[in-house]
Amino acid sequence: MEVYGNHFKIVEEDKFLLCRIICYFLQDEKPSEKLNINFQKGILITGPVGSGKTSIMHLMRFFLPAQNRYNIKSCRDVSFDFIKDGYETIHKYSRHSFNNHNPVTWCFDDLGTENNLKYFGNECNVMAEVLLSRYDLFVSRKLLTHLTTNLSASEIEEQYGNRVRSRLREMFNLIAFDKQTKDKRK
Repeated sequence: MEVYGNHFKIVEEDKFLLCRIICYFLQDEKPSEKLNINFQKGILITGPVGSGKTSIMHLMRFFLPAQNRYNIKSCRDVSFDFIKDGYETIHKYSRHSFNNHNPVTWCFDDLGTENNLKYFGNECNVMAEVLLSRYDLFVSRKLLTHLTTNLSASEIEEQYGNRVRSRLREMFNLIAFDKQTKDKRK
């Protein structure tokens, strides 16, 4: 309530999902085993518009010590970075994701809201390239990534290809809001 105001509420139907997410970020082993949470993977939260995905990821940062906090960047903003900085943007969110040899964890918010963009005439699906690069670092360096999206698995495959969809299965714990979840914004 301090962050979002008095209108912020946790609704009963979200408690199980929130429990899974909190167990993950607190690294609470016993309940996480029962809830099928793997600490070696990131979190992918999917659900309808207004279900609380972005708010949850902002709030979870308060549970973490400073050295374990992740950065949050909207996928649209990553795309805008690409317009400005070109292919260096892909490196910024993948290869350059180490600060003094410590991995930098990113949460990319609202996957699917960005467009394919052109840089000097070359079209690029920026987030697909970022995610493929981060997958390589996930495999080689255990680099974690978190995502939020309104897209279903089939929509992710349609927009980013089956290579990205396959890698997402390996990289993430899936936390899915029910498709019937009502918009909680007022």
